[in-house]
Amino acid sequence: MPEVLLASGPDFPSVSELLPNAPLFHGTVFAINSIILIRLVATVLILLIMCVAAARAKVVPGRFQSAVEWVIDFLRSSIVYEFLGEEQGERYTSLIVTLFVSIFLFNFCENIPGANVAADTTIAMPLILAVWSLITYWAAGIRTKGLWKFLKDELLPKGVPWPIYILLVPINLLEIIIIRPFSLTIRLFINMVAGYLLVGLCFAATQWFFVSTGWDLKWIGVVSLLGGFIMTCFEMMVDAIQAYIFSVLTAAYIMLSIPDSSQVGAGDPVKASKLQAKIMSKKAKRNLSKVKG
Repeated sequence: MPEVLLASGPDFPSVSELLPNAPLFHGTVFAINSIILIRLVATVLILLIMCVAAARAKVVPGRFQSAVEWVIDFLRSSIVYEFLGEEQGERYTSLIVTLFVSIFLFNFCENIPGANVAADTTIAMPLILAVWSLITYWAAGIRTKGLWKFLKDELLPKGVPWPIYILLVPINLLEIIIIRPFSLTIRLFINMVAGYLLVGLCFAATQWFFVSTGWDLKWIGVVSLLGGFIMTCFEMMVDAIQAYIFSVLTAAYIMLSIPDSSQVGAGDPVKASKLQAKIMSKKAKRNLSKVKG
């Protein structure tokens, strides 16, 4: 039996499987492989869910509308308002919701039979989302402070002896241009690839021990099957955690690039009062819908 085990073994998944051939439009710039197809289907599903929820929105929400509103309210209260405050948070709620929902559904595809792989298991999608986050917090800082003051605050922190700036300026510039988006990209990409390989390893071992070994080793297949189900459940949790972490870090970076919410509208009381009235009106509508629901 040891000779059999050494001679042949399970067909374990490899990283090369994450770069499949393109069955559609092969050889053209529009080539679509299975992972790109999963992204397209997931994107259409997200748009369909949001459009149906918006088109069928009622004062007294049904179960579907309530579920969608619960997700939006959870992200708004736990991430957006927590980091950016209510005044500035309203501008970025749609961004954070889009990031969270997209990343979660892209990741969750690895648990769907027929897909079996997350749409974020190639580095392209995490990189695009990280660049979007990068552009957003640069735009937020420039819009609220202006380019010079934004760069001054990021590169020249107060209270630091001026000779230290010689080292600090290039380090901070590297951070806001490369390190932040790189960390967002790698964190999401590596977690999804690792999850794919671990789950695939468990089920590949299960198949081999059940099919290609004697009865004395089939108990190992039972153990690996149980491990596969446990890892699948764990990956479902990781899918949500990674989407939440990405959204939280994006909100945190935006928070670092803009003034405190208490400073917004300080020079324009009329604008500040209008914004506050708008926020209060939205909160009243949400509370009313919850009471009626």
